[in-house]
Parts: sequence; C-alpha cells; structure tokens
Amino acid sequence: MATNEAVQQEVDLDELEPILEAFKGERWGLIPLLQRVQEKYGYIPPDAIEPIARSLRLFPSEVQGVVTFYSQFYTTPRGKNIIRVCRGTACHVRGSGSVLKIVKQNLGIEPGETTPDLNFTLETVACLGACFLAPTMMVNREYYGKLAPPRVMSVLKQYAPSKKEEGNGEG
Repeated sequence: MATNEAVQQEVDLDELEPILEAFKGERWGLIPLLQRVQEKYGYIPPDAIEPIARSLRLFPSEVQGVVTFYSQFYTTPRGKNIIRVCRGTACHVRGSGSVLKIVKQNLGIEPGETTPDLNFTLETVACLGACFLAPTMMVNREYYGKLAPPRVMSVLKQYAPSKKEEGNGEG
C-alpha cells in the first residue's frame, strides 16, 4: 500500500521566488501566498516553509501553524484525481462501504493516501450533498451516483492513466 511518506517528489524552489516576490514583507498575505504555492506545486512543500516565513518576516512556526490549521492546505503531494467517497447516512445505508472497499482494493490505498504514481488520492467525506444519488462518490468535480461494483470499476478506469502517459511518451 502507498503511504504519503512514500510519495515524494523533487520540488524546484526557484519557481517559488516570483510568488514570494508578489507578497514580500506583507504579513497579511500569508494565506493568499500559501494558496498560490499550493496551486503551483499541488501542496505546500516542507522546504518552502522557511523561505515563505523569511519573505513575510514571520517565524516558520507561524507559517506551519497556518498550513496545518486550515484543511484546504496539504503538506504532502496529492493525486491528479481526487476521489471522495461519501460515508453519510443515505450513502452508508445504500452501500457506500462496498464502494469504498472496491476503490481501496483497486487502487491499493487507504483513505488519506495517494497512489505512488500520483494519479489518485482517496478521501472519505461525511456528505457530498447528493443523497438522492446514494451511494455516491466524486472524482475531482464530477459526481457519480447510484453506484454498484461494476460502475465503480468503470469510473476508476475512466481516470486511469493511458499507456502513453505511463510510458516514455512514445507510441
């Protein structure tokens, strides 16, 4: 199984400089700066905390505190496709447990983890607000409802990397 610790990637912090420059010395700009950093890298790289703090004249612990306080910020790389399986009452009663089981088995990860190829991150949520479609899951911003095992497999296949993407880019 993949763990977030195993999913690491090299981050070019030179690409951070233009973002830092836009907010240099502006303590109020911490959250918008963090949002831009996350847009750039897909998460807040641990190596970016000190340069961010220096740029805004903050302590690294202040920056880290904000990153860990807000659930919108991630400290590990996330998958290209975010799968959210609803665990709300309506979905639970209609079989979201089996939906989650199929996703976990197919991807080899647990909720909160990312596949080693960075294609999928799996999350469970209390409610997706689509109870009438129970059981429901989302992939990125797309809802999939009234799920049964074959349909779950079909949805996952839609987001699997193509052979061309997996290879060296040829053929």
